[in-house]
Amino acid sequence: MKARIDPGIRFADIIHAARVRNASDLHLAAGHPAVARVDGTLTALSEGLFDSDELWSVAAGLMSDCNRTEFERSGDVSTSIDFGDGGRARMHVLRTGGEPVLAVRLLDREPPALERLNLPAVVSSLGQRERGLVVLAGPTGCGKSTTMAAIVGDINRGYHRRIVTLEDPIEYRHYNRSSFISQREIGLDAPTIQQALVGALRADPDVLVVGEVRDANAMHTVLMAAETGHLVFVTLHTGTASETVERIVDMFDGARQAQARVALAETLVAVVCQRLVKGAVAGRRAVAEILIATPALKSIIRQSKTYLIPNAIVTGRRHGMQTFAQHAAQLAAEGEISLDTARRFEDARTTAA
Repeated sequence: MKARIDPGIRFADIIHAARVRNASDLHLAAGHPAVARVDGTLTALSEGLFDSDELWSVAAGLMSDCNRTEFERSGDVSTSIDFGDGGRARMHVLRTGGEPVLAVRLLDREPPALERLNLPAVVSSLGQRERGLVVLAGPTGCGKSTTMAAIVGDINRGYHRRIVTLEDPIEYRHYNRSSFISQREIGLDAPTIQQALVGALRADPDVLVVGEVRDANAMHTVLMAAETGHLVFVTLHTGTASETVERIVDMFDGARQAQARVALAETLVAVVCQRLVKGAVAGRRAVAEILIATPALKSIIRQSKTYLIPNAIVTGRRHGMQTFAQHAAQLAAEGEISLDTARRFEDARTTAA
């Protein structure tokens, strides 16, 4: 009888192969070869197939008791993995047709330095603020969590701040440097974002970092924290700055929307929306739309005239604002992305107008 390879060892080999290819993500499903996302494109890593028992074994070995309970309840769960010297990963396990599927986001052991992300200079200034709300937005896989971690790392190295992060799950690990930092994982350290927020506000934070906010109660607490003198960072799955403003207000019902709009206008510092595109030579580059909450922008939000936001961003370059099209054109001129890629953003802006 042929000896069976330990699935944990095989999984580690696949992770290593994905890292050698500089993959951002790895996908495993029963009866299929391992597939990696390299420079935004899916590619098979090998012809070998995982069977269902192997994947269940890998998933079970990487889940905590809390993860297993959540998986049995809902059929999917996210968790983080530490590979020691091999870095970290975020793993999402889901059941489809009764079979396991693993989606693994590959991460470095520590967050990248902010300057390595080649984002506009105004982004690096956001961590210097004393209070207010900063929103990092974009679709899944756009790099917003990496940008968030890089900003936190920048604060941690350069300022004496009390930082509390609320994550689901924890991706990058931060270690105390100039700042004192606590990272709490939803499901492990607190049952919900809302309860974690209430607890975090009792921990004397200067900076509060929150994973995606999904409901009005949590967003109300976020706005309250920003109003009461904390610097708060949150992520949202929205595509543009104007959509981000609308999404926050629309979380609230009826009369509460007017109150939320005023609170958002008072507390908002910036919205940074990201998309990742293929680089001109290799790798991927972040293209960003940036809204800075100037008095004029705050007035637009307060008066519920979000349709004016795109034009306000176009004319707000002196404040550090930019549209996707403006940033893409700049990157193309610098040879970072192709002209065809830049034109797609210009076409999108023209169509939207």
